[in-house]
Amino acid sequence: MNFLKSNLQKALIAGLFSIITIATLTFLTYKTEYGVFLIASFGSSMVVLFGYPESPFAQPKNIFFGHLLTSAVGTLFVIFVPLPIYIIIPIAVGVGIGLMILLDVPHPPAGGNPIIVIMGSASFDYLINPIISGSIIIIIFGIIINRIILKKKYPL
Repeated sequence: MNFLKSNLQKALIAGLFSIITIATLTFLTYKTEYGVFLIASFGSSMVVLFGYPESPFAQPKNIFFGHLLTSAVGTLFVIFVPLPIYIIIPIAVGVGIGLMILLDVPHPPAGGNPIIVIMGSASFDYLINPIISGSIIIIIFGIIINRIILKKKYPL
């Protein structure tokens, strides 16, 4: 019974704080003139950040550099690799994942960023908004919520 209660509490907390964080990014994207702050893989980042904040994958450097690195790889492939999309997407995903692991900043949700970037034909501006700005907001919310509200040791 304790396991169920513990899991239910963890699920409710993760769900609630994911709603708050994604709502903020959505509001900034659709109700202000500041630009785009939201990408699909940020939803996956919520699972790691609020469900498993003790995970190495949920640490700020992994969130920030994982998203930035894989999005940069996708952007470089869009601009400099003149091959069909069905060839560059899998190569870019593999390169992005390999680089995250090599540079010790793995963040599983970021593995999908090259797909998002290439399918959207994004430019380097995409790295600023939504990648850098959105990641910073997510990290700030993660620190405030995990450390101050939930009293967890975060970041580790």
